[in-house]
Amino acid sequence: MVSTLAPETAERTAGPRPTAPAGRARSRARHRQTVVAYLFLAPALLFFAVFLLLPLGFALLLSTSRWTGFDLGDIQPVGLDNFTALFATGSTFLVPVLTNTLLFAVGTVVLALAGALLVATCVERLRFPGLWRTLYFLPIVTTVVAVGNVWKYMYEPGGLVNGVLNALGLGSVAFLQDPDTALPSVVVVQAWASLGSAILVLTAGLKAVPESYYEAAELDGAGPGTVFLRITLPLLRPALLFVCVTQFLTGLQSFALITVMTRGGPGDATNVAGLEMYRRAFGHGDWGTASAAAFVLFTVVLVVTLAQLWVFRRKGEDA
Repeated sequence: MVSTLAPETAERTAGPRPTAPAGRARSRARHRQTVVAYLFLAPALLFFAVFLLLPLGFALLLSTSRWTGFDLGDIQPVGLDNFTALFATGSTFLVPVLTNTLLFAVGTVVLALAGALLVATCVERLRFPGLWRTLYFLPIVTTVVAVGNVWKYMYEPGGLVNGVLNALGLGSVAFLQDPDTALPSVVVVQAWASLGSAILVLTAGLKAVPESYYEAAELDGAGPGTVFLRITLPLLRPALLFVCVTQFLTGLQSFALITVMTRGGPGDATNVAGLEMYRRAFGHGDWGTASAAAFVLFTVVLVVTLAQLWVFRRKGEDA
């Protein structure tokens, strides 16, 4: 409907226009609110700058320098020599260190995701679900040192795992002493220790699936396998993405568990990037190469995370 009011009448109906002093007052009020907001944020921003930005900048400086870790005046710029040394012929960083790191992360993700998906799907169908939630969450609240030491003794020739194998008529296995079994053995422990958080996320995702979908599938005669593949998995994609990314990041940054259980041995069979950086910096005083290795690991983490996000988006989930 077209208004037939005269311009003067329309102006009177719209009310008085704000004056310039009122506009300046509002601007000053917004400015005061902004200042107060930044004052409240100042402690968090200061913490962020001191404990993240400053160390990051110093690590970047060290990655292009040679420094033994004592006198700041001894820092000597060397350009990209530290990065070149990591991938030079005879260097152990690419193989086996970085290779072990990727295998450790992939193995952890596969085992933890498969186990968490199985447990999360079954636990709600069992009696006393609260008891089962408590049991699978216990590894999360247990320290890594305790978990590593307990499993280390369980893997001993006279430990629980070999005792079960012997009871089944099988021979003992040198889990942590054999280079072929050491890394898979630690992967199993890491996956077991991270099951609780993965199950928690997947359980929340399962509860978000509307029951009407399952009821409709049941009326259509769909079997359990079809329901799981056609309904549960597609609707769990956001939770699966979160679990994959977080578990992979945890695996790539592994350090404490391997230090407790194997110290990177036997040989370099379980040596990973985090442990290698620690050895180079604190063991050999080679802070430059250790910092360069840290940035290489950061690049790997970034590329893998972006690849995971891209794969899930290709499958229709705008994560």
